[in-house]
Amino acid sequence: MLIIDVMFNGKCMSENILKYLRTQGEQLDADISKALKIPKVQLEKQLSELLTAGAIICCHVTRFSGEKKIEGMSYRLSAHVPPRAPGRKPGGKAKAAAATEDADED
Repeated sequence: MLIIDVMFNGKCMSENILKYLRTQGEQLDADISKALKIPKVQLEKQLSELLTAGAIICCHVTRFSGEKKIEGMSYRLSAHVPPRAPGRKPGGKAKAAAATEDADED
């Protein structure tokens, strides 16, 4: 996979974008632009290059904050599955009990 790096304010933009998406997860283009302090026009060019390279995935989203409608493009890393949340999972005891009952029958 070839990723073209563009310098902005002395920093590599594509690495900053990938690092931001790795730590923050799925984000809107406006949020990425604001967080990384990159002009939206330059960010869109860089995101399109990352899309072409297959490093990220995007989709058009509409979100509502109260009465306010927010439309934009949502971006996330491709093939990135977030880690499981810590703590107990539903059905954990039932599966364990079923497994021990099956072992007792043998």
